[in-house]
Order: sequence, then C-alpha cells, then structure tokens
Amino acid sequence: MTQKNTPLSTSIDSVDAPVALITGAARRIGRQIATELVATGWRVVLHTRKSSLAQTLASLNLNQTSPVAASTQGDLGSVEDIQRMADDAIRAFGRLDALINNASEFYPTPVEEASIEDWNRLFSSNAQGPFWLSQACLPALRRQGGNIINLIDIHAERPLKSHTVYCMAKAALRMMTLSLAKELAPEIRVNGVSPGAILWPGNDEGSGSLSDAAKQEIVDRVPMGEAGSPEDIAGAVRYLLQAPYVTGQIMAVDGGRSLSM
Repeated sequence: MTQKNTPLSTSIDSVDAPVALITGAARRIGRQIATELVATGWRVVLHTRKSSLAQTLASLNLNQTSPVAASTQGDLGSVEDIQRMADDAIRAFGRLDALINNASEFYPTPVEEASIEDWNRLFSSNAQGPFWLSQACLPALRRQGGNIINLIDIHAERPLKSHTVYCMAKAALRMMTLSLAKELAPEIRVNGVSPGAILWPGNDEGSGSLSDAAKQEIVDRVPMGEAGSPEDIAGAVRYLLQAPYVTGQIMAVDGGRSLSM
C-alpha cells in the first residue's frame, strides 16, 4: 500500500498545515525553499548557524494571521546543538512533517593543502550533521508519515577537481539518502535533489568568485544552455514532498549537465 504523506495544505492558517525544518535557510537556495513552501501552504522552521534570520522571518510572516515561520540556530558539527535544533523545530508548531537538509559548506581542498579541520568542517555540514539531525527528527517524522529531502550535488558522483573532501562528503550524503530510504520505508520517504549550476559560489563561501570565463565554460557544457535558479531547486523539493510513491530517488536539477560530464 502506498504510504500517504502529508499533502500540501490549502490554508496557511490551519493548525493542520504541515511543517518543514530547513537547514541553512538564511539565504540562497534554503531561503527560496522556505519561500516556496510558505507560498504553498506549509509552515517552516528555518535553521542558521550564525546568520540573522530576522528579515527572512519578517518577510515570511508578513500578512499572516498567525506565524508561519520560526527559527532555530546551531552548529551541525555539534550533537548537542543538533538535538536542540530538532526540539526547537518540533516545539515551534507542535509537529514536524519534513526535514530538508540543505545546509552545506563548499570550498576547494587541494590534496597537498587539505587539513583535518577542512575534513571536519566539510563532513559536518554535508554528511555528519544531516545524519544526526535525521535521527533526532525521526519520532516526529514517523508520527506524520513524513519526508527527508537531502540537497546533494552532481559532484557526489562526478568529481570536481581540487574538491575531493567536499565530493566525498556529498557522496556520503547520497548513500545516506538511498540507505535511509530503504530503512525507513514505508513510514518515511527519503529523497535527494542534486543541483547543477544554480548559484555561483562567492567569497562568502570561502571558495572565491568564479571568473566570467569560468562561468561561461560551465554554462557551455549545460545542454539547456543556461544556469538554473533557486526556484528550480525549490520546485523539485516541493514535488518530492507531495509524491507519495517516490522514495530513494535523487533528482538531478542541472539542465542536463550531468549527461556530458
């Protein structure tokens, strides 16, 4: 029998509206996912490690008769913080229907220069944190017949030069997605989204800005002929949340780029 996951609510003010915890939701893709879900009837709990969420929360709660967005703060490298984040998320609205592991660190680690600090930092945000947070959220997700969606990367399967540690961490997250989908079915569905060229890395991510020539070289390898947008990723997440017979799948949202890598 197909597991019936919580559908998208038509009333944002309903106490029955589903709730999603989104990590790394202060900006970029995480913030867009939150915006998309609120627009389609979800309530959201936004996680950040240290960035301010005040402006995003105010925007999401604007013109609502009751709050639809709450927040939690913590380090995905800390098991104590992770448990508190899960508790905060469940306490915010009294339920939890989805965990969206979006937070990610990304920067190069040439093999001659990589350190144990780099290893811990990249694995904490991209693999270790999502695993322990999934564990902490399991009881609440089981009660709702919920979802876990992991934001992976096309480079979890196809390596990116000088980013070995990052690629290894995302490969671990990819396998976690497949393994948990098998272990947690049918109560909880687990899927992934693998973005391609969506947002160019910037200096705030510690990776340095790409030159225009480097960006164009990437776009030239995308069959669709252009970079994607955060809206493309948010749309994929929304689809997976409302697809009751889909689990253990990793959706590449990359304009076909993985076909030519």
